[in-house]
Amino acid sequence: MTSLGTPARGAATGTGDRSRPRAALPALCATQIVSWGIVYYAFPVLNPQITAATGWPAGATTAAFSLALVVSALAGIRVGRILDQRGPRAVMTGGSMLGVISLLIVSAAPNLAIFTAGWMIAGLAMASTFYQPAFAALTRWWAPDHVRALTIVTLAGGLASTVFAPLTAAFADHLSWRHTYLVLAAILAAVTIPAHALALRAPWPDALTAPTHAVAGAAGVGRSRSFLLLAAAFTLSAFAMYAVVVALVPLLLERGYTTSQAAWALGIGGAGQTLGRTLYAALARRTTATARTKILIALGGLTTAAFAAAPGPYALLVAVSVVAGMVRGNLTLLQATAITDRWGTAHYGRLSGLLAAPATTAAALAPFAGAALAVPLGGYGPLFFLLAAVSVAAALIAPWTDTAAVRRLPPF
Repeated sequence: MTSLGTPARGAATGTGDRSRPRAALPALCATQIVSWGIVYYAFPVLNPQITAATGWPAGATTAAFSLALVVSALAGIRVGRILDQRGPRAVMTGGSMLGVISLLIVSAAPNLAIFTAGWMIAGLAMASTFYQPAFAALTRWWAPDHVRALTIVTLAGGLASTVFAPLTAAFADHLSWRHTYLVLAAILAAVTIPAHALALRAPWPDALTAPTHAVAGAAGVGRSRSFLLLAAAFTLSAFAMYAVVVALVPLLLERGYTTSQAAWALGIGGAGQTLGRTLYAALARRTTATARTKILIALGGLTTAAFAAAPGPYALLVAVSVVAGMVRGNLTLLQATAITDRWGTAHYGRLSGLLAAPATTAAALAPFAGAALAVPLGGYGPLFFLLAAVSVAAALIAPWTDTAAVRRLPPF
């Protein structure tokens, strides 16, 4: 291992470094759009047609999809270890193949059990092709200029729903849901398998250590208080954030807005995510890792409370949705850089998998938990106040994710 100031064997140290694979960044931008758009965003578009055609309960089909997210969270830990050792080419190419296989199984499923099994395989594909492995590749190849590369790929990934939600709907207008998934599987295979196989062939460089201290080892970091508290903060924040995304439409319908108004308020948050990600590099230059963790999570809680407190006017709610989207966009990059900012890149894949696992699980469970909690709480307004409190709790944990501050805590 080396310091950030000393080039490692094969390490990418600047924008002109020949070892940095020039095709990797545009390829990953394209594959993130296609992978997220097909494996993730096509499902909510097709699910009403799936349940209508098969008679399967909507709760059961949604549970199968959520199970894929849980599988992705758990598999991500092992995938991260492989990435650290071998690089992204085999992992992401194999993941693309698994994604195609999973969609073929889903499209042909004769019953709910096979349908669920197909989504479990899709969970393995998600772990191997979504942001986690892409972030690991760019962090290693682009360090120390990785924030720019991460920002570019997340900006591209933010277009996935914009491209594939309407495209999936257009296919579904002319085809059955099964044939639509077959067409999408063909697109996934044609774009992502060759892109990952051909563009990620560069040598896997040695990792660079953090500028202020050496990495203590993945096992030691993963058991450290600062890491566990960081995971807790991100898990609470993810639960609140994803519950808000799913519950926003019911909240606005409850307050008398039309379905179209509610959908536009939710959709405009996606534009906010893209805008927010363009600002992250400037925020990173002006704040410490701990400070921006606290600030962004607290802002997430503030926007959630604003939704709860402000019944209108509609323009105000749209503005809050834009700001909430900006915060979500920054939180994606915050988590992508959290390991590098604190412990360097030496074990980025494994540690990012460990960090993301509970947060991804919380995100998968949040829609069900939010809908279940809304009933005893008396509606979605009180639910949003509760979710704001969850974000505040996460923000209060954030100061203790600093490796120096955590040493001042009493022993467990």
